[in-house]
Amino acid sequence: MGKFDKDALCVCLTSRQVRAQHQGVVLPQPVQRFRFSANEGQRLGNPKKALLVHHALNKRENATSRSRAVRISAEKKEEVKEVVNSRREFALNSVSGIFLASMFSFSGTRPSNLGPKNYGNFKQLGLCPPTPNCISTAEEANDLSHYVPQWTYNPPEGRGSKNKATRAQAMAELQAAIENTEPDKFTHEIIKVTDDYLYAEYTSPIFGFVDDVEFYFPPGEDSLVEYRSASRLGESDGDINRKRIRDLRKELQKAGWQSVGF
Repeated sequence: MGKFDKDALCVCLTSRQVRAQHQGVVLPQPVQRFRFSANEGQRLGNPKKALLVHHALNKRENATSRSRAVRISAEKKEEVKEVVNSRREFALNSVSGIFLASMFSFSGTRPSNLGPKNYGNFKQLGLCPPTPNCISTAEEANDLSHYVPQWTYNPPEGRGSKNKATRAQAMAELQAAIENTEPDKFTHEIIKVTDDYLYAEYTSPIFGFVDDVEFYFPPGEDSLVEYRSASRLGESDGDINRKRIRDLRKELQKAGWQSVGF
């Protein structure tokens, strides 16, 4: 009981309006209930079905509006996040960042699991946490992303074939290398030294972040040295642990040391 006008508006007429048309009575214009394409309305040919289409279209428009609102909200959050990150970078690279570092300590707590671990038939230094701010010679069979090769202070093609160094001599050379290198201006402090183990702390120049660095001289004829360098706090270290070990290796090469592997 209805018709479609030229504007593709489906107008549903009540029985009262139909009788009024036959009697020649002029009634107010019918309310425009909903809008959809003329082809869809003509194909349905039924006001009830047209009403269902109307509800479906409204539902789709509402869903589109909600999706648009969510997208706009997400874009605003990204803008706020970029502003926060920019402010953080500014703080870290400005005088206010230095002032913040002077007010708070970022040294963390010294780990309780330092030192070589006893695995029955052998000892070795500890493994690394999942975060990338750690490297260890003990990760060879566990996690190559944290693995670094051992050193030898008596390489076969070097002084190991002529005039071998003793472990005590090698330990003295290691301490000298630590004193003579300063990667990224980290200050160092040797905390513990035994006949086969050395532990040092490296502190960053501004915020005072501390890295724990260990060296272990296992028994054997290969004159090997294991090491582990790990940051106490955070996840990323800017590769400072690898830079530190690289600088130490280069310094020790002057004394005849060599890296084993790659």
